[in-house]
Amino acid sequence: MNPTPPSGNRRSARRGPAMSAALALAASVTAAALVSCGTDSDGPSSEGSRTSAPDASSFSEKTASPLKSKASEAAESARASASEAEASASERADEYEASVSADTERANQAAENALKDVAGRGNAMSDVSMTGKPRSETGGVLASVVTFTNRTDKTADFAVRVDFRDSSGKTVETRYIGTENLEPGKRAQRYAISHEPPEPKLSAHLVKAQRY
Repeated sequence: MNPTPPSGNRRSARRGPAMSAALALAASVTAAALVSCGTDSDGPSSEGSRTSAPDASSFSEKTASPLKSKASEAAESARASASEAEASASERADEYEASVSADTERANQAAENALKDVAGRGNAMSDVSMTGKPRSETGGVLASVVTFTNRTDKTADFAVRVDFRDSSGKTVETRYIGTENLEPGKRAQRYAISHEPPEPKLSAHLVKAQRY
């Protein structure tokens, strides 16, 4: 017959499984507490400490946005430059004409009216000559100096028609130039100015001249 163990040993044996269970529970609670601390908002978490890759779509949009803006600005600038270049020749011609004489427009309108019913080349071709001016002196504008000479013994008005033609001989633009109250034996100079762009290159041709 086996000897009966002392009562102290029997209590220890009975406590063994209970102690193990208690220790396991304590370990479980401790682990849970550690996990809880690790995910607490006040401390770094394993999830939060990971370095996430940048959102490619977001990065792409942020990068492309300024580039698109710059491209749009460049395109708009190019369109504006083209538009300005188109208008500049005419504007410069207007400015140049205005600087030459204050009554240019009125005299030129009178010249156009005077030539409406003139047949042929007119009665004053021998009294009018025309010489081109260098573009460097006119701000790039195509201009010719028209010289009127009154060879009669009376004060007279003069009107001329100048055609600007391209290399094929086609008339691209027509200008009417006039001078008024030119005294006998006197000369006057006016300008025939093209409002067309520098290209294609044009040349000025005296078509009609009338003294009236």
